[in-house]
Amino acid sequence: MKRNFIYQLAALAIIGLLGSCSLDKDPIDTFSDVTEGVSETGEKVVFKDRAAVESHMLTIYNQMRDRQEHWYLDVLLIAESHSDNAYAGTTGAEVVPFENNSIEGSNSVVERDWKRYMEDIARANILIQYIDSVQDNTLTEAIRRRMKGEAKIFRGMVMFDMVRLFGDIPVVTTIAGDITAETIKDVYKDYFPEQKTEKEAYQQIEKDLLDALVDAPANDNANKTRFSKSVAKALLAKVYAEKPLRDYNKVIQYVDELAADGFDLEADFTDLFGVVEGTADAKKRNSKESILEAQFFVGNGNWVTWMFGRDLSNYNNAFDWAKWVTPSRDLIKAFTNEADQIRYTESIVYYEAKWSNYYPSNNYPFMYKTRSAYSNIIKFRYADLLLLKAEALIQKDGPNLAAAADIIDKVRTRVKLPRLSSATKASKDAMLDALMKERRLELAFEGQRWFDLVRNNKVEAVMNAVFAKDSGRKAQVYQFNENSYRLPIPQAIIDQNPNIKQNLGY
Repeated sequence: MKRNFIYQLAALAIIGLLGSCSLDKDPIDTFSDVTEGVSETGEKVVFKDRAAVESHMLTIYNQMRDRQEHWYLDVLLIAESHSDNAYAGTTGAEVVPFENNSIEGSNSVVERDWKRYMEDIARANILIQYIDSVQDNTLTEAIRRRMKGEAKIFRGMVMFDMVRLFGDIPVVTTIAGDITAETIKDVYKDYFPEQKTEKEAYQQIEKDLLDALVDAPANDNANKTRFSKSVAKALLAKVYAEKPLRDYNKVIQYVDELAADGFDLEADFTDLFGVVEGTADAKKRNSKESILEAQFFVGNGNWVTWMFGRDLSNYNNAFDWAKWVTPSRDLIKAFTNEADQIRYTESIVYYEAKWSNYYPSNNYPFMYKTRSAYSNIIKFRYADLLLLKAEALIQKDGPNLAAAADIIDKVRTRVKLPRLSSATKASKDAMLDALMKERRLELAFEGQRWFDLVRNNKVEAVMNAVFAKDSGRKAQVYQFNENSYRLPIPQAIIDQNPNIKQNLGY
């Protein structure tokens, strides 16, 4: 490592106690004079009192509101435009590669995501590591445990998003210490963490979530913005559906526990993403189907709406340039072939645009599930988990096709579609195909499609075929293969950290 880079590290350590696995510091999470200082006895402390801890906990929660790029905007670009659901939408050099499969380690989107995931993990680590040392009698043991449970859910959620994209990642659960001439050798590895295997990352996520089942707060039906025990259960179901820790019986168990917590499908699909006519306010918040959501209000709206289409709360705002995640002809055909009118019109809307990158400008389709600055952004939805249970019932040893069909039929009948045929219900392969189609139509533009293809080993079969049958897609640059299941690790990260290795194929 170059000597001047070590000097830079030392300078960072002097700035404050906050040491992070990323050297890209975010000023919103540096400690202020209020939240960092010394005790009455002269001992350096991170959190001076309960108020300082609660302020940091609020900072963690605010990531769902303030940092929509990496946990929502970019996830939709990857999950939808890197799959058969959507085109990139713009001609931008950093966006088009997700459509034509030419992503490289220099891509600024993947670099932004990696850095922000690591910053989020560092925020959680600060609370988890230092809350027990706070000298404040009002911060009871029960409160400390609850807050650590919430922080562990947040850390597990962030790490889950990250490991599904990149595979082998650093698994960082502590905060690096100060760098001095005496400590540099000992703390070096904390500033330059090595990659752990994908399985090791999942094991840490599992541990965090199981801890949180004990300590996190129970679900509150009136407030679905909290990191509750139910959020941990939803994440555990998703973790056990993935290859490294796959356990279909546990998927079923935790989805059933969500049902016991009171989650169910909303009777009216349009309640999930609709807005109140005339006000553009969210039609419903804290629905019985929402497990975790970010909520937005007048004066504090989401800004990603105008990245995808029109903001119904401000109709002409920022609508003179091309948008991300344009619905594909292949997805539109899937909706129309199924005569799935309700989900089609809730997922896709047509406007006259000022550009014609993929469609004639006078009838241009847009993603429609985040249609207002006051729309909820739903991170985990019960329909996703319920269909994941159907997947487990189909795929597990000793499949239960009838129970899986009941779930799929429940999702279909809500949107006025017929039940599956008897022939489909009698075949495991046909049931898996039906499940994949149902997830595609139900969860379009919710950031699931790419991960569904990866989880079920269908990337090559689906994605190499779609370029030939979808006339609107840009020309494919590289064929999808066994290395395509992971994104490239940002080259800037590899340049910074000699312990990080690039994924195969990039």
